[in-house]
Amino acid sequence: MRWKKTITMVEAHAEGEVGRIVTGGVLDVPGRTMLDKMNHINQVDDSLRRFLVNEPRGCAQMSTNLLLPKTHSDADAAYMIFQGDKAHAMSGSNSICLVTVLLETGMVEMVEPETIVTLETPAGLVRARAACKDGKCERVTLDMPPSYADQLDAVVEVEGLGKVTVDIAFGGIFYGLIDPAQFGLRITPENARKLVEIGCRVHRAINAQLEVRHPQLEGLEGISYTMFVSHDDDGTMKGATILPPGRIDRSPCGTGNSARLACMHARGLVAEGSTHTARSVIDSTFEVTVTGTTEVAGRPAILPRVSGRGWVHGIHQIGLDPSDPYPLGYMVADCWGDAFDLLS
Repeated sequence: MRWKKTITMVEAHAEGEVGRIVTGGVLDVPGRTMLDKMNHINQVDDSLRRFLVNEPRGCAQMSTNLLLPKTHSDADAAYMIFQGDKAHAMSGSNSICLVTVLLETGMVEMVEPETIVTLETPAGLVRARAACKDGKCERVTLDMPPSYADQLDAVVEVEGLGKVTVDIAFGGIFYGLIDPAQFGLRITPENARKLVEIGCRVHRAINAQLEVRHPQLEGLEGISYTMFVSHDDDGTMKGATILPPGRIDRSPCGTGNSARLACMHARGLVAEGSTHTARSVIDSTFEVTVTGTTEVAGRPAILPRVSGRGWVHGIHQIGLDPSDPYPLGYMVADCWGDAFDLLS
């Protein structure tokens, strides 16, 4: 074996969504802040992300999280999220994976019954409270970035579908929120491919027809994902986030539900202090709460909290042989979906 690059990862999942954590092999990424570092990956040099995410070293149904030296004195650890399209500023499920890995591998000392971990992300500092017992990180509760409704009941013209109503909201990244009842669909595993196809079409239309830009965080513009939002028969929140180039998040989605709560709060549908259960397409759950209100550049915003569980399930080491013809990997539509035009 002759590798010119070696990277070690600990693998975990949060309520079904896999988030690998890079724990060795990458020293740093250029940039003064985590936002600078994310923008460097997205705008200057994307080779590391592609090496980690694409086949044959990665696969569609997972995220890879890059653990980096912190740039903020109040943080315990810093990271960004690599997915099929680009590096992202924040993720609830991946933060749960990261905290679980940090504590259960001893990278951050576990304190029972509760350990506080402050994560530095490109979207800002995220405070995590981990409930711990007998060496196990049993649950992670995240105080998410301030979230706000950007555009309610916006209408876009979607190819093959006509006019579609969406909400645009920020929950750490931007979402286009869609009621699947517009298409006569429910959020179920057997409808996954139909939801992905519609979600990608709506994604294209939103970024082409609506202006979406964070007023304070440079580089956060356009939606990252669409998310179908509905309720189960018992009234529980149900959601399905569509990730380019075409798959469904297996977790209930922390940033997506933060964005959803912001829209619900703007409509008077959830109260400050209220906690709700959010289900995923595979019926895994997060608990989501509106802990307070604030403002983002003068816009009304909420302070969301997301709580869920993570499990470590493997340790993985990958490398690159100098003769490998696929140093940056590849994607094939049978697994990844065919919305390659949505990739950055």
